[in-house]
Amino acid sequence: MSEIFIWDINPEMIVIGGIPVRYYGLLFALGMILGYNIVKYILKKERINLRYLDILLVYIVVGTLVGARLGHCLFYDFDYYSKHLLEIIIPFQEIDDSYKFVGFMGLASHGGAIGVLTAIGLFCKKYQVGFFWVLDRIALGVPIVGAFIRFGNFMNSEIYGKPTDGSWGIIFANDDMIPRHPTQLYEAFGYILAGLFLLLMYKYGKVNNNGVLFGYFLILMFSTRFILEFFKENQVDFEQGMLFNMGQWLSVPFIIIGIVILIFQSKLKHISDFNPEKLNVKNSVE
Repeated sequence: MSEIFIWDINPEMIVIGGIPVRYYGLLFALGMILGYNIVKYILKKERINLRYLDILLVYIVVGTLVGARLGHCLFYDFDYYSKHLLEIIIPFQEIDDSYKFVGFMGLASHGGAIGVLTAIGLFCKKYQVGFFWVLDRIALGVPIVGAFIRFGNFMNSEIYGKPTDGSWGIIFANDDMIPRHPTQLYEAFGYILAGLFLLLMYKYGKVNNNGVLFGYFLILMFSTRFILEFFKENQVDFEQGMLFNMGQWLSVPFIIIGIVILIFQSKLKHISDFNPEKLNVKNSVE
């Protein structure tokens, strides 16, 4: 029995004042809200002053957007953006000798990851708290953010998979009429499973604040990405003929870092210690 679904939804929800509002942006924001509330729940249980979570959120949002944008421009489309530097930072593109609003159409998750790590590092330096203590807790909220970003990619009919055998799959009719793997959904549900594993590990496992949760986070999230890239269409022309595509090559260092953290986590204590006075732990939660 054929199980083929046709997906032809308009990625734009509405247009306000000539500016389109996309499902992608809404789902991105919803993912950030859900991830924030997961971490907030954890910190409330640990009796941490939540004011610092709001400050950290600003760091993370800026780090995510800047890192993801620069990652796309540098890793995937450097030839174009090296000649159109202004378009890296503005949501407009030069079309027919005039600039038209297109939004930020290119965001790379690996660049976002680097941006988030940099932002968290700056936060920890400013407030003198353990780097891995923060990463272990942030790792509990990030998978749901990643999942909702992939749901947004699905709504955009982008980052889809290679053709199936034709008896099943999803036809992204906005591009072609070929049944394909819905790899956006595969990846989203993979991230959700990774997030559930980390939450269970936090609740029932022995978490020593030395980066164990973060190590597992890196291995699970980027191994999922690495495996599913085999089912995806290449995103850029230069990936044709490569043993691994750009997404896979960029995932390998994160996986290796995760493994190294787990092997040497007992030696990471000097950058993992959490000083309660630094984040103003109170007897009563805000």
